[in-house]
Amino acid sequence: MDDQVILSIKDLKYAYSGENAALRGVSLDVRQGERICVVGCNGAGKSTFFLNINGVLTPDSGEIHYKGKKIEKKNKKDMNSLREGVGIVFQDADNQIIASTVMGEISFGPMNLRLPREEVEKRVDEALDYMNLQEFRNRAPHYCSGGEKKRITIADIIAMHSEIFIFDEPTAALDPLNAAMLEEVLGKLVNQGKTLLISTHDMDFVYRWAERVVVFSDGQIIADGTPEQIFVDDDIRHRANLKKPMMLDVYEAMVDQGWVTNSGSYPRNAAQFGEWLSGLALPGQVG
Repeated sequence: MDDQVILSIKDLKYAYSGENAALRGVSLDVRQGERICVVGCNGAGKSTFFLNINGVLTPDSGEIHYKGKKIEKKNKKDMNSLREGVGIVFQDADNQIIASTVMGEISFGPMNLRLPREEVEKRVDEALDYMNLQEFRNRAPHYCSGGEKKRITIADIIAMHSEIFIFDEPTAALDPLNAAMLEEVLGKLVNQGKTLLISTHDMDFVYRWAERVVVFSDGQIIADGTPEQIFVDDDIRHRANLKKPMMLDVYEAMVDQGWVTNSGSYPRNAAQFGEWLSGLALPGQVG
């Protein structure tokens, strides 16, 4: 991970017409290459935050700086730069797909950038290859499966050459196979140095995947730290109505039973847990 701040949000406020404030002074610095999960209960402000920092919504007040430059909301060039650099994959792919073919869908964004035809075709081919969609290029996306549609919407952002990828509930409605495939794609993006912000209610995924967790509640950020820092804090979990990850639950149960001493080093996935477990002398084991 690079220490460079690629996106800086300062005191962002937004209210939907006739409703209470959805964002109430949100500030956040996002660094190049970070893996961030944004969590909180429904209505906490996560999706509204995403739509503001992507340029879909315009904040009532506050500042957004992208790559060190302040984005002026009345400056079309600034807003296009933000929308190009910060791509969003919506929870419901049908709300994002607009074209009659997969190839037309993926080419829509690059064409709006007024790129040369050759460059558009190159980007589309790259995105199709990246998401293993070449055989779907002439298919109507609305006849594709849920997992295929999700891959198409990710290809949309890849073709834009976005620096920051935002995923709003990416595994919603996906079966285990497609959810695993999606996690592989996230790994590929991370390896390419992309910056990822993911909103999810899957705390097991958050615990094993994120390097940083940002917690929303009532339109504000109430906590920002590592998965371990967030999930061992009972107050934060209760305020944001977060479920404790299973891996952490099992570890703490073993500590409570006196089988192990809490070393403060928590295994975050099955592989780490297996390695940690193999080094323990548990009750009943024969030396």
